[in-house]
Amino acid sequence: MHEFALVKELLDTVLGQAEIHGIKKIKNIKVVTGELTATMPEALEFSFETLSHNTSADGANLVIENRSLQLQCRECNHTFNPKKLKYSCPECTSKLTEIISGREFFVEYFEGD
Repeated sequence: MHEFALVKELLDTVLGQAEIHGIKKIKNIKVVTGELTATMPEALEFSFETLSHNTSADGANLVIENRSLQLQCRECNHTFNPKKLKYSCPECTSKLTEIISGREFFVEYFEGD
C-alpha cells in the first residue's frame, strides 16, 4: 500500500507549512492525484485518518481530485485520453506521444485557522 507513504510525505509537508504560517488547526486539504499513480481514494483516506491522528490535521476534510491520463501527439499536437494501453495518436496514428497529465500527486491547497 504505497498510499501510506504518499500520505505521510503529504502530511509532513502540510504540517510543516502550517507551523511556518501559524496555522493551529487544519480544516481542509485538497490533493490532486493522477491516474498513473494508481492510488485508491479509500486507501488515501484511511492513511490520512491514521496518520493525522493527534496532529493539527486530525479531523480535517481530505478532498481528492483524480486526473485522467492525457497524452499529446508530438506530430500533430492532438491531445487525447488513450484507450487501454494504446498510446498512438487517434488522429494521425503517430506513436510519438508524451504524457501531459496523469502522473500528478500534490497538495493543491490546505485551509485552517
